[in-house]
Amino acid sequence: MSQTETQDRLTIAGRNYRSRLLVGTGKYKDLDETRAAVEASGAEIITVAIRRTNIGQNPGEPNLLDVLPPDRYTYLPNTAGCYSAEDAVRTCRLARELLDGHTLVKLEVLGDEKTLYPDVVQTLSAAETLVKDGFQVMVYTSDDPILAKRLEEIGCVAVMPLAAPIGSGLGIQNRYNILEIVENAQVPILVDAGVGTASDAAIAMELGCDGVLMNTAIAAAKNPVLMASAMKKAIEAGREAFLAGRMPRKRYASASSPVEGTFF
Repeated sequence: MSQTETQDRLTIAGRNYRSRLLVGTGKYKDLDETRAAVEASGAEIITVAIRRTNIGQNPGEPNLLDVLPPDRYTYLPNTAGCYSAEDAVRTCRLARELLDGHTLVKLEVLGDEKTLYPDVVQTLSAAETLVKDGFQVMVYTSDDPILAKRLEEIGCVAVMPLAAPIGSGLGIQNRYNILEIVENAQVPILVDAGVGTASDAAIAMELGCDGVLMNTAIAAAKNPVLMASAMKKAIEAGREAFLAGRMPRKRYASASSPVEGTFF
């Protein structure tokens, strides 16, 4: 492990992580594929939809906790499928009960079923309630820099603007907004939703994002395990490129081997 990898850690809610890739656990063909893809990704934080995944609320059914043990991974319960602040808050409280007092959650409150864009009014309301209730909230939101700052001020431990609609695979559609959010944030900024392939993840990291959360980009690939490995490498390469600092863009050529000082 290089000195950069040793010192450059992602810190969320006071805990350090080596991996800056967060992955979802839905949409795989079975739990074995889920486990293999998560392992290949190198992710340490995994998100789980409480309304769709069994983590103990359905005794006798396959349990995600059995294949991805919570002593190895940080679970990030999410409120996928919630369309009101009340539903989102209720879902987070259920997750806290199922995971023995776990308070780190991913908040998402959706606006409609077609676009799955966040309902920002309901998101703000839910965030305020959850923070007051002692939750450590990582929040999915639009790419609006003003809203991102407001969620930070409420007390969210990470803000997660979308790159594009959930599951679209379109990549980052508004780099300026993401950059504006990153440059004005005092909490981790992670791109969430819209990543389609490794280059999308690398671009997010090159913009200075602290991490990327994805699910469909891996689970819907022809070979999810191989794509998970590719995403791991893309996140690492993008982060290193950001830290290295890219060369300035120029309109014209600049020779790699200048003619000045040549022998003949």
